[in-house]
Amino acid sequence: MTAAAAIRRHSLGWLVAANMVGVWLAALLLWPGLSELTGPLTYGRWIPVHLNWQLYGWCALPLAGALLHYYLPTDAGGRATARTGLALWSVGLAWGGVTWLAGVSSGKLFLEWSGSARLAWPLALFAVWLLLALRVWPRWREFPGWALGLLAALLVVPFALWWASDPRVYPSVDPDTGGATGASLLGSTLGLLAVFGLLPWLLRLPLAEGRRRFFQRKRLYGFYVAFSVVLDVALKRGNVTHHNVGHIIGLASLVAWIPLVWRYARAFAWPAAARPWLAVAFTWWLVLVFTGFLVFLPVVADRLKFTNGLVAHAHLAMAGLVTSLHVAILAALGGWRPRRWSAWAWQLGCVIHVAALAWLGWREGVEPALLYVRGGLADWCYGLRLAAGAVMLAASIDWLCSAWRHDEE
Repeated sequence: MTAAAAIRRHSLGWLVAANMVGVWLAALLLWPGLSELTGPLTYGRWIPVHLNWQLYGWCALPLAGALLHYYLPTDAGGRATARTGLALWSVGLAWGGVTWLAGVSSGKLFLEWSGSARLAWPLALFAVWLLLALRVWPRWREFPGWALGLLAALLVVPFALWWASDPRVYPSVDPDTGGATGASLLGSTLGLLAVFGLLPWLLRLPLAEGRRRFFQRKRLYGFYVAFSVVLDVALKRGNVTHHNVGHIIGLASLVAWIPLVWRYARAFAWPAAARPWLAVAFTWWLVLVFTGFLVFLPVVADRLKFTNGLVAHAHLAMAGLVTSLHVAILAALGGWRPRRWSAWAWQLGCVIHVAALAWLGWREGVEPALLYVRGGLADWCYGLRLAAGAVMLAASIDWLCSAWRHDEE
């Protein structure tokens, strides 16, 4: 089995597993009595399983696969190293699921690693890094400086996760902001843009145009990265709040990334199987930036904070933008692409899912009691969410099956 095949199977396998849990959670919101079927495995225990399998499974493994693709040789040894690293990653993530279902959690969103999992997960990540480093060391002269620096910087990740998972490091809920802020949103977006800037190089995509024109675009991209970093640092001084005009302007600065990222992406020759998904990802990103700015405005933020509206925005980012980008990555790694019906089913399901939760959140902000009324708006929206989730689950199962068939051919 090739490294690309292993990357697809592990990535899509975790997407299917996380989606199954998500559909179960959506059903529990409509019919809480279903929890009697699973005894102590309540809604609260399934939530970290769904969130973390999505984040550390589907939302991370295609990027890890791009790293394996770039750093490992294409010989039998390289393929074996890739399969071993992916297996270690999946075992660590599976063990986390076991501990969360057992009720062992730090209580920190997306950092619920606690007990034995707090040691097992960083060890798995460190083992993956060590496998990469051991294969790169004899060939280090083959890599540019930025690639060696990136690999060295990734060594920090396992230790940072172990440290941040400690409940004593910082509280589960930020007492200063009570929710998302312009500075934190800008900072996280810069991280994503840095990843996207490196992605074509990690995939070893050829340039689609002359080098001189490309380097003009590259310099402009790098200049705006530096400007945005300075802006992000400046915004984090003092009180961080969406009532501050400076923070609103800082978030609005993300709009300038739209043409920059588009021009940068078009400078590379993406495989035909990946290009439609890049276009869809870019569309979701446009919607994400526009709605993110609106949601951050004081009146809107005060109404949507801690409602299903923010859940809708999170799914817009993960199920819309990230999923489309990651399918493009998997397609670029070997020519595989989802079948047309499942591709459209995922996108349609995502639209319905996000719209239902956004509308519920908007109404919930002024009428929170509607969540406790059976047969009302909340049940209708949760029903749409369940139906959309089931459609997306079916699409993801088809992706996994089609990838498996593609890799066997």
